Amino acid sequence: MGRLTTHVLDTAAGRPAAGLKIELYRLGSSPELVKTVTTNADGRVDGPLLEGEALTAGRYELVFHAGDYLRRSGASLPDTLFLDTIPIRFGIAAPGEHYHVPLLISPYGYSTYRGS
Repeated sequence: MGRLTTHVLDTAAGRPAAGLKIELYRLGSSPELVKTVTTNADGRVDGPLLEGEALTAGRYELVFHAGDYLRRSGASLPDTLFLDTIPIRFGIAAPGEHYHVPLLISPYGYSTYRGS
């Protein structure tokens, strides 16, 4: 059964990014908000974002609200953040597979990849 999962790590602090809001959109003629979740103490969400028949082929976007998390992290940051929201657009070609979209963040950079 296919599923979509994510997690977020704060590479500047060397810990999971707990309490980070994430929105999942299905992209088409207009974006459709599918789900809003918040990361737990392990930087993960409590279950798959989508799974089974709900995971269909197509284009999606995850919007990570990194700025709110970074402001709460205690780091010394300017009023205008370099990174506030981080949108990651990706495609699901084989809905029967596991798609994992991790995010590694710091106040001045981020990276992602298709994980397992």
